[in-house]
Amino acid sequence: MSRLANTPLSVLDLAPIREGSTIADTFRESVALARHVEGLGYTRYWLAEHHGIEGIASAATAVLIGHVAGATERIRVGSGGIMLPNHPPLVIAEQFGTLETLYPGRIDLGLGRAPGSDATTMAALRRAPQAGIDDFPQRLAELDGFLGEARPGQRVRAVPGQGTHVPRWLLGSSDFSARLAAREGLPFAFAAQFAPARLQEALRLYRDHFRPSAVLDRPYAMVGLPVIAADSDLHAEYLASTARRKFLGLIRGAPTRALPPVEALDWSPREQAQVEQFLGAAVIGGPEAVRDGLERVLDETGADELMLHTDVYAAEDRLRSYELVAEVSRA
Repeated sequence: MSRLANTPLSVLDLAPIREGSTIADTFRESVALARHVEGLGYTRYWLAEHHGIEGIASAATAVLIGHVAGATERIRVGSGGIMLPNHPPLVIAEQFGTLETLYPGRIDLGLGRAPGSDATTMAALRRAPQAGIDDFPQRLAELDGFLGEARPGQRVRAVPGQGTHVPRWLLGSSDFSARLAAREGLPFAFAAQFAPARLQEALRLYRDHFRPSAVLDRPYAMVGLPVIAADSDLHAEYLASTARRKFLGLIRGAPTRALPPVEALDWSPREQAQVEQFLGAAVIGGPEAVRDGLERVLDETGADELMLHTDVYAAEDRLRSYELVAEVSRA
C-alpha cells in the first residue's frame, strides 16, 4: 500500500469570498465542504484568522469553528490558525474551552504569530508592533496555564477553559515556530501553502530538536499544501488560475475577492516568478498527477499528515477536488 494511503489528510479553508457572491454564501459553502470531506474520511477541518482582507471571511475564527463543528459530527474542527499576539491568552482559552465543552474531543487550537492583516488593521486590533516577536513563548505558556489543570493559588482561571486541555499546534513558515514546537514537544504544521521556501529546513530543525512531552513522545509534522485536482491536467491548470490571480493581486497591492478562472494571465515574467514562488509546493493536475505529486511530497518531507488548501472559484470544483484526492489516496 502506498504511503499516501496511510497518511491522514485534512483541509484548510480560508473561507474565500467569491466575486459575485456574498459572505453568507461563503459560510454556507464552508459548511457544505466540511460535511463533504467528513463523509470522505478527512481528519481535520481548519479555518484561519485574517482581518480586513477583501476575499477572506474567517475573521471571527472561533465563531466560524463553532458553526462548522455544529454542522458536522466526527471531523475535528480547529484553527489554522489563531494569531495569538492579537488576543489576550485568557480570551483564547475561554473561546476554545467553550468550543471543546460543546464539541468534546473534536477541537484543535493551531497557533501562529503573524497579525493576519496589514499594519493599519493591526493597529485597529490594538496589537503592539512588536507583539509576538519576543514574547510569543510567554504568551503560549500563559495560554497553557489557562487550558491545563488549575494550579494551587491560581487567581485567574479560564471559565470555561480550565482543565479542557484543548490540543495545541504551532504553525509557522520559518524556523521560529519549528524550534519552539520542538522545545515544547508540540505538533508542528508548516504553511507551505503560501511559503514553501523554508519547508525542509523547518522540518529538520523541528525533528532534530524535538523534546518528548506529555503531549507527544515523538515529532508530529503536518505540511500545508496548495492542491487542485480535476478530471484532467488541463482543467486543473485552468482552475488554478484563480489562485494565481489572487497572489498576483497581492503582489500588485490590489487584493480582491476570488476571481473566476481564465485561460491566460496578463502578467510580467517577474510577476509570474513571484506568483509561482508562493505556489512552489502546489500539486495541480488530474488524478494521476495529483497522486504522484502527493506521494512525492511525502517522500521528500516525511510528513505525518497533509493539510490541503484548494483555492478555486466554483464551490462544486472545490468539492470535486477533495473528492478526487480522497479517491486517489485509497487507490
